[in-house]
Amino acid sequence: MRSILISIILASSTLSIGQYRMLGTSRVMDDGCIMLTPDMPFAEGLAYNYSRLDLENYFEIQFDVFLGDKEEGADGITFVVHNDIRGFDAYGQWGECMGYGSFNPLSIGSSINPSVAVEFDTYQNRYQNDPSCDHVAYLENGSSRHETYWNGGDSLYNMEDNYLHDFRFRWNPSEQLIEVFWDGVKVVSQKRNLIEDIFDGETKVIWGFTASTGRKYNLQYFCLRRMVGLPIEEESGNNG
Repeated sequence: MRSILISIILASSTLSIGQYRMLGTSRVMDDGCIMLTPDMPFAEGLAYNYSRLDLENYFEIQFDVFLGDKEEGADGITFVVHNDIRGFDAYGQWGECMGYGSFNPLSIGSSINPSVAVEFDTYQNRYQNDPSCDHVAYLENGSSRHETYWNGGDSLYNMEDNYLHDFRFRWNPSEQLIEVFWDGVKVVSQKRNLIEDIFDGETKVIWGFTASTGRKYNLQYFCLRRMVGLPIEEESGNNG
């Protein structure tokens, strides 16, 4: 159950919850959180904040993430930072690709690229090299396939537990280091020159969430809690 404290933090956030480009099934919820997928099959929702991030500066963003209440649900959520040519309209494919990736990695324009992402995956898809349990994984350039993942060493790890989970994404440009924390545990520590190796010299990037369902499904949403390190600009636009 969402606490009063979370609502207070959201209300005082430096970023307006209304300043999101929303695609597909994403909607603002009554409490200001953003639903990405309703509890229904074959849904896909994306939400991008209109305030770009500057990769030359340190930042940390903290969210609450809800992945559903059905252990056999699907498919999960990704947090994505990108510079796709489609801008705030960039999307990937549904189901196992979670609105981020592509069923066929060789397809052009059907995944979000260039990008880095963190997936919170709640359904096993063998083509993506998923384990049999829920897990967290680091992704790049629209590919949903990963060689490593985090599941806390628990082969029965479950994130579809009807609870909000604490997610923090941290970028340290001086160390060229991405760190991801899930419920207070560091689950990703990735050294990467994002500006040169991923974004071809571009420093100002779009950020947001994607999610989808397939034949299996769950309600999935996120709530912004705080941001350390302000965005460099805000682009005007109407919610989708």
